[in-house]
Amino acid sequence: MAQNPGSNSMAQDEGQNGGNQSQSQTPNRVDGQPGAGQTQQSRESEQMSVQARIRMRREQRRATAIHDAYDHKFETYMNMGYMRFKPGPSDKMQRLTYYAWNFGLTRYSSERLGFDLDGRGQYGTAFVGVTQYSQGYFTRPAISQYDVMFGPTYRFYMQPKYSVSGRVMGGWAYGNFSGDTNGTPPSLLGLYSDQSTFAASAAVIGDYNVAPNIVLRLAPEYFFTGFGSSVQASRGFTAGLVYRFGRQ
Repeated sequence: MAQNPGSNSMAQDEGQNGGNQSQSQTPNRVDGQPGAGQTQQSRESEQMSVQARIRMRREQRRATAIHDAYDHKFETYMNMGYMRFKPGPSDKMQRLTYYAWNFGLTRYSSERLGFDLDGRGQYGTAFVGVTQYSQGYFTRPAISQYDVMFGPTYRFYMQPKYSVSGRVMGGWAYGNFSGDTNGTPPSLLGLYSDQSTFAASAAVIGDYNVAPNIVLRLAPEYFFTGFGSSVQASRGFTAGLVYRFGRQ
């Protein structure tokens, strides 16, 4: 049988065209197109940026809350007080318990630094025992003390709900030791004489913010006086309510 040379050439052309079509259908990776690794890195970068924005918003809310709480110009407080005090020079004299009222006003020049004007009255009952002067009638005379002091206060730790401050004050104290002795000189009963002297206080103040302008306060303190030409170092605390007003 005779072969047709035209049919062979057509078959070869179809084979070449088919090969070219199969090669053109094979997907090739275009240079510069991101692969799987680059896509994962971009997702991680987006996630990190979202977390950074969340942290930034939290810090902004915290800073706003701190500013709202501590950017007041004035604080006024009304406290009760407790203190242990030795009312006479003798080492055998027992310490008494003073219960006190305490009012004050603080003027802040910044969110941290302020200046206090503080007044308080303290009341207690001294035990003097039975002596030839007390005759059994004045064994527990009532005594009182009044103080006016001034000094700086500084907030060294601030959070939106609470703060910790330090305060030192100095001023004047008056001791009334003869008000309940029925005319007997208090020195004969072992007490200090009625007199004025210096007063000083060093306290650590803890504040809890019920609202930006309403505060619960607890302030442990050392209290120093100079009755009888000696120094009395007493320990106690004040506690109560604080009201803030005015803006810096």
